[in-house]
Amino acid sequence: MLKIKLCGKLFSMKKDIHPKYNSEAEVTCACGNKFKLGTTQEKVEVEICSACHPFYTGNEKVMDTAGRVDKFKKRVAAANPKKK
Repeated sequence: MLKIKLCGKLFSMKKDIHPKYNSEAEVTCACGNKFKLGTTQEKVEVEICSACHPFYTGNEKVMDTAGRVDKFKKRVAAANPKKK
């Protein structure tokens, strides 16, 4: 058993209950970027990384949201008919 001192108390850790740590696991992004990382998994797949995230690259992705507010206003107007 491993012994760890934490906050002045001595704790014992059980052996062979922790997952194996891979210090050279490969991370693959949806953009195609690959890099090494330390984790308990052998391979990791992510959707966004520092190579393609707008915060890190400075490139802003503009999504077409035109018409969404108009659609919402139409639904609200249809749900609450005006009284005459």
